[in-house]
Amino acid sequence: MSSTTISARVLAISVVALAASMTACRRPETVAPSVHAPAGEVWLTPEQVKDAKIDVEPLQVHDVDDTILTSGTISLDDLRSGHVFSPVTGRVVSILAALGERVKKGAPLAIIESPDIGTAVADVHKAEADVLTAEHDLKRKKELFEQKAGPAADVEAAQDTYRKAKAELERAQEKERLLRVASSNTVTQQYTLTSPVDGEVLSRNINPGTEIQGQYSGGANQELFTIGELDRVWVMADLYEMDLARVHVGSPASVSVVAYPGKSFKAHVDWVSGTLDPNTRTAKVRLSIENPERLLRPMMYATVQISVDQAKSLAIPRNALLRLGDEKVVFIEVGDVDGHVSFKKVDVDVDEGEASPFLVVKKGLQAGAKLVVNGSILLSQML
Repeated sequence: MSSTTISARVLAISVVALAASMTACRRPETVAPSVHAPAGEVWLTPEQVKDAKIDVEPLQVHDVDDTILTSGTISLDDLRSGHVFSPVTGRVVSILAALGERVKKGAPLAIIESPDIGTAVADVHKAEADVLTAEHDLKRKKELFEQKAGPAADVEAAQDTYRKAKAELERAQEKERLLRVASSNTVTQQYTLTSPVDGEVLSRNINPGTEIQGQYSGGANQELFTIGELDRVWVMADLYEMDLARVHVGSPASVSVVAYPGKSFKAHVDWVSGTLDPNTRTAKVRLSIENPERLLRPMMYATVQISVDQAKSLAIPRNALLRLGDEKVVFIEVGDVDGHVSFKKVDVDVDEGEASPFLVVKKGLQAGAKLVVNGSILLSQML
């Protein structure tokens, strides 16, 4: 190989190495200031600011609050729902309301064949007959007494019998009314279960042929139907004793459930229990939520965030604050210098004890300052 060829190769290699070293030393404009700035400041061209996606907002007063985090359970609004039990023991012969069907108050839900109904109706008819018999006997005894043909003791005994018969009739009629049995001249054993409220049939726990236990029979009984509305629901949450003084009726809150990750439901506190559970040392707090899309269902577990200690204060967003060693700092835009945008590092004292997205400024900043809310980390790397 000739010396000329070797020299050409060496020259080519040297050029490539020089180009590579120059490329390695060059840094992107978005991560280095274009000029040397005073200590604690960073100067960038408008193009660098745009490329670095640095956002600036004026420092201003915000609504600042703390947040109490707790757990709860979705439930029906008790004032707009009904839990239907049977007052009589018997067998279900037919179902009149389907799941999901909307019903009016008093609408029939099911028919139950029960000997309790026959007994109640028969008791009324028998009591009516006893009253009529006692009334006739009292009338006869009074006539005999007035004609001096009978003693006063017979009249008094007849009056007592009449009063007892009337009392028995009233008892039988009250039982009939309690069972909501319409008065009839014939004895029936069918009982119609009706809806106590307007709403939707949310659950049904019986089928034709099911044997059920009555509420007044002394045995265990089960809920047969649940009627209610889902357009507004409640959340029953637990509140620890130390937080009681901070939560009040009307406090705003947000609720989330695992079924809809990332979605938050607005709510407000409408009741705080006056007593504490002796075992858990917590008080129940109730929140009301509008649920027009019917996404929230009874018995869902929920995470509840209640806003407390609300106030208006000069505050910065949490993402604007940086920790550089022991320092708490932010960056502010201080103006233009020779065609460059100047950003300055400022030490601040903020209240980080609150759970609000904004931190109250104690000192270090004044209202109106141009605060860097996005890109602070990049600026700190350029100092």
